[in-house]
Amino acid sequence: MTKHVKPEITSPAFKTEILAGLTAARKTISSKWLYDDVGSHLFEAITELDVYYPTRTELSILEKNKQKYARIQGARGAMVELGSGSSRKTNLLLGTFHDLSVYMPVDISANHLKEAADRVRRAYPSLAVIPVTADFTEPLGQLPLLPELPVLVFFPGSTIGNFEKEEASNLLANIKKAMPGATMLVGVDRPKDEDTLIEAYDDKTGVTAAFNQNLLQRINREIGANFNLSAFRHKAVWNRSKSRIEMHLESLSDQKVTVAEQTLTLEEGETIHTENSHKYSEDAFTAIAEDGGWQVQDIDTDPKRHFSVYTLTAE
Repeated sequence: MTKHVKPEITSPAFKTEILAGLTAARKTISSKWLYDDVGSHLFEAITELDVYYPTRTELSILEKNKQKYARIQGARGAMVELGSGSSRKTNLLLGTFHDLSVYMPVDISANHLKEAADRVRRAYPSLAVIPVTADFTEPLGQLPLLPELPVLVFFPGSTIGNFEKEEASNLLANIKKAMPGATMLVGVDRPKDEDTLIEAYDDKTGVTAAFNQNLLQRINREIGANFNLSAFRHKAVWNRSKSRIEMHLESLSDQKVTVAEQTLTLEEGETIHTENSHKYSEDAFTAIAEDGGWQVQDIDTDPKRHFSVYTLTAE
C-alpha cells in the first residue's frame, strides 16, 4: 500500500543547520532532521522489526507497571508527550489514566503529529487533545497548560539517548523550566552485547538504511541538493568508549555534491554522522538526570535488563 503524505513546511533552521553540519570538518547532521513525515513513518516500520528490541521491551515495562504510573499525580492532570510518534505507548497509558484531563503531544513532524492526535481523539473523545508542533530540543517556552493541573511528562523511546551527556542534561533542565513541578516517565536504553545492538540498528531487511538515506532525499527536496542516494551506504557502529550506537551515511566514492548552491566534496569512506543512541547504566543516567535538576524516584526494567523506564521528579 502506498501512503500519500502532504509535504512538510521546511523550518528556516533546517537549511542553516544542514549547511553548518555538512561544511564542518567532520560532517554531522542532527538526528532530529531524520523525522520528516516519511522518516517518521519509516521509523514506525523499524519499531515493528523483530530485531528492534527497544519498542517491544519498553511496551512490556509500561504494561507491567501501568497501574503504578496511574497513581502519579500528573496522571490525573495533563500528560505532555515529547516526540509522540505513533502514540502506541501513549494508548497503553491513556487506557489506564482514567482521570486524565489533557493530552498534549509535542512533535517536530506536523503531519505525523496530526495523525497521531486524531487517532487519540477518536479513541478518547472525552479527553482534551492539544497537539503542539515544536522542536522540543529548543526551549519550550509557554506551553498551553493550566497552572492548576499537575503535569506528567512522557518521554519514551530512549530519545534521550540521541543527545550527548551535557546536551541531555540541558534538555532535561529546559523541560523542568517549562514545566516546573512536573513528574517525568522517561525511557532509557541500557548497555548490552554488540551483536544485539548492531542487528537492531542495521537490520537485514534494509528499513533502517532507508530511514537514514531518507535524510538525503529530504535535503534534496527541501533545500535543492543533488545527493545520489546510491552513492552512500548506511553504516551502524558501536562506539564502546562512549557507550553508543552511531549511525552514519558513508560515501562509496570520491564525489562532489551541491547543497543550496554550495559545492561539497566527500572522499571515499568519509561519513556523514546522522545519529547517536547512547546506552546508559543506572549510575550514568542518574547523574545526567541530577545535572538537569531531576531526582530519580523509581526505575523499572525488564527481566533481561535491556531497557529501563525512570520516574523522575523535579528537585
